[in-house]
Amino acid sequence: MCIILFAYRHHPRYWLIMAANRDEFYRRPSAPAHFWPDWPAILAGRDLEHMGTWLGITKNGRLAALTNYRDPTSYRPDALSRGKLVSGYLGSDQPPPAYLAAVDRQAGQYNGFNLLVGDTAGLWYYSNRHNTIISVAPGIHGLSNHLLNTPWPKIVAGRQKLAACLAADDVEEDNLWDILADRQPAPDHELPATGVSLELERAFSPIFVATPDYGTRTGTLLLIDYAGNVRFLEKTYSPAGDSIATREYSFKLRQRPQ
Repeated sequence: MCIILFAYRHHPRYWLIMAANRDEFYRRPSAPAHFWPDWPAILAGRDLEHMGTWLGITKNGRLAALTNYRDPTSYRPDALSRGKLVSGYLGSDQPPPAYLAAVDRQAGQYNGFNLLVGDTAGLWYYSNRHNTIISVAPGIHGLSNHLLNTPWPKIVAGRQKLAACLAADDVEEDNLWDILADRQPAPDHELPATGVSLELERAFSPIFVATPDYGTRTGTLLLIDYAGNVRFLEKTYSPAGDSIATREYSFKLRQRPQ
């Protein structure tokens, strides 16, 4: 997953509003969002290569999402699968800070990552490129392939667009999808320098990424209101960038968000 935009304890109706795109190589096999047969409480897509995931929620309100930290100079092909960090949290009963403390103790075994974990009591963030457990403050946030709220052009634009969507009393899902569909590249002078070529920096700069071999595979909306009602929507995209399937799930958490 390469961008997560979210409003946490910011909207009067919704405890959490999340809009996220997962970018991945088209050849990597994955399954769309579903309740997992081996972990029936987990709702998430699934990476079929290592059986982890990039974003998910449970019926008890445990939620987690992951992005990679882009640093090709430190990439290790023998590192542990980062997607297991998400599924590992969703399948455990550890409090979020305790889980992240355990992750911190083995952080060097993974390539760079950003991890959001939460439950109905709160939301926390950790990166193994910063090594600090952070309690996320209420507000509108953005996470891509650097640290939380790093002002890359797609994060700045995405947070502004999300704020505009949330100015209304109700939240229109179509407007959230429009944010995730933005393919406008950033000007060259605003591009970050992450160790890839200028051509790739340009290609990776939009919210929706499309290259011949790699791009946005899925988009996800997650909305949780203060009564504990959950809406989970997922769009799957073809390598051409066309939406080819949509899945929707609605359920009520066993505990209301605080």
